[in-house]
Amino acid sequence: MEITRRSFLVYGLLLAAWILVLGWQVAEHSRVQRAARDKLRYSAMYTSKTLEIVLGSQRRFGGVISKERLESALAELIRPGELNGVALLNEAGEKVASAGAPVEVQQKAVVRPAELWEDQTVTLMNPVVLGTNLTRELEGTNPPIILSRQDFPTNRPPRPPPEMRTNELGEVTPVSGSNSPPTAGRSRSRGPGDGRPRFGRPFWMSEDEYKSVLQKQGVHSFLIVMSTQSVRATLHQDLWLRSIIAVLATVSVVGSGLAWRNLGKSSDLQIRLVRASELNLHLKELNLAAAGLAHETRNPLNIVRGLAQMISKQDDVSPEIRNKSREIIDETDRVTAQLNEFINYSRPREVRRSVLTLSSVVGELVRTLNHDFDEKNISLEVKVDQFTIEADEQLLRQALFNLLLNAIQAVATNGEIEIVARKNNASDALLEIRDNGPGVPPDRRSEIFKPYFTTNEKGTGLGLAVVQQIVLAHGWEIECLPNEPCGAIFRITHLKLAA
Repeated sequence: MEITRRSFLVYGLLLAAWILVLGWQVAEHSRVQRAARDKLRYSAMYTSKTLEIVLGSQRRFGGVISKERLESALAELIRPGELNGVALLNEAGEKVASAGAPVEVQQKAVVRPAELWEDQTVTLMNPVVLGTNLTRELEGTNPPIILSRQDFPTNRPPRPPPEMRTNELGEVTPVSGSNSPPTAGRSRSRGPGDGRPRFGRPFWMSEDEYKSVLQKQGVHSFLIVMSTQSVRATLHQDLWLRSIIAVLATVSVVGSGLAWRNLGKSSDLQIRLVRASELNLHLKELNLAAAGLAHETRNPLNIVRGLAQMISKQDDVSPEIRNKSREIIDETDRVTAQLNEFINYSRPREVRRSVLTLSSVVGELVRTLNHDFDEKNISLEVKVDQFTIEADEQLLRQALFNLLLNAIQAVATNGEIEIVARKNNASDALLEIRDNGPGVPPDRRSEIFKPYFTTNEKGTGLGLAVVQQIVLAHGWEIECLPNEPCGAIFRITHLKLAA
């Protein structure tokens, strides 16, 4: 439970750190977006300062500005990709003069100050920067009036005083060097606090005409259309950066979580390994003690067997005592055989490999068991190819002896046993012991190699367990297969061929 709680705490901290990093990236991206937009607003403010200078340079007598000359000057301000368009609006929000890309004034919010952000552009209404007096001038009582050439009077107005002259647009200008005071058509009154001259109505217009023209052609506000290309480029680059950081943070968190999980599993496996090692050591000590006990038990059994033989051979012994003595001898022989099997199973398997010919080993074992084959009239067929392998000769003889003895016990009289050995590939070979006995049921084929498991009433259940020990000690594999139409096949694979 302690490990589970600690893991839960670690996973929670990793998740919190991941959420914190993602939130930080979202906040930073929003900050970059605001900074990019502020930079664009500052650019629009400086453009409004330039627009003030342009309007001031184009203003003439009576605050009248030529539309053609103004739009030509405004066109010089247009920078595609930065400043797309400029529009000057009258009091009703109608466009009086413009330059650059067409500005759809009717779709814009004519509210000061206003911003309309779109995908490609942003429209700003009267952006003001510190020191810019343009907005105050447009909101004054005498805003500039923009007229086209055809809007100027065709008939020359009354001649002004000698100190004044009229240009081709009907604008009255003072004669150079004249010290005469200004005429009534030009006002020298100053606005409140701005220190700049205010212009009255042109001398050729009546009061009603001036008010009408002022309402239609007077400039009361302006729009600046800026391109958002720089903002989009900045946001795109920053988004890539934040995405990479988020991906790296995700990979780090997932990797840390997997590392912690593997660490927990490794710790658990180490604990289990230590416990298994302790148990293995205990079992090894118990095994040695049991083997020693079995070895020491054989001596008293041999004494008992010897005494029983002596009793059975006495001449004055009754037949009943002689039969009992023989039963004692048979039982001691059976127990001694079991003890020998147990001692053999408990013995450590130290493999001493050598190069040997498999056919010669099989031939010697066949000659050793020839009496057992003849006793049950068993037909034996040997199909062993000529090749050499690397194995411990003594252990290999013991394993084959147990397998052949198991097959002899399994088959009936006049049964058949076959020994097959062949190369499996260029590096290893296989060996099979086949019989036509009753075979092994499928549900018991994985259990017959366990100690003390046997289907033979006279068996000890350790013969095949010893065979498996020897096979595994060599690095081989053994399995039990069905032999069609009846019987069993014990196949040993991965016998290493000698070079």
